[in-house]
Amino acid sequence: MPSARETELLEAAYRYVLTHGLADVSLRPLAAAIGSSTRVLLYLFGSKEGLVKALLARARADELALLADIGTGPGVVARLWDWLAAPAHRPLLTLWLEAYARSLVEPDGPWAGFARATVEDWLEVLRAAQPEGVRDTAAGLALRTRELALLRGALLDLLATGDGERITAALRTSLTT
Repeated sequence: MPSARETELLEAAYRYVLTHGLADVSLRPLAAAIGSSTRVLLYLFGSKEGLVKALLARARADELALLADIGTGPGVVARLWDWLAAPAHRPLLTLWLEAYARSLVEPDGPWAGFARATVEDWLEVLRAAQPEGVRDTAAGLALRTRELALLRGALLDLLATGDGERITAALRTSLTT
């Protein structure tokens, strides 16, 4: 169980990387920004890689909380998109995208398995939203895979352009769940 100080520093570091990203995070500036020291961060998290793993776990916890709150049944994809498209969530989504991409290009680093785990998490939410007779069929898997691809593609476009109105209109023409 993490200590109160570890939890406090992890939350502060999480807020920092939501703003600054993880790509070039350096322990010294991070420690200074969150009121700690490099030595304390290394003591609490073991290494920079350990801190990155803890930050990714923290980001995933936010993602899983979102998915739990979305609910099931008709309209789940639209509700997911509404959450994804909200400007307040851009820092988290940019961090998520960074971690997702790094997981693909550095499969043995602290990012290992991040992309695969998020795909599985989202597919499960989409599965739970499908009618019982469809959930465990090949057609059901294909449909939720398509919906996930639409959401992820729309999210990439939104993060790149900020054009939520255009992307939302396009996405809504393709929703089935």
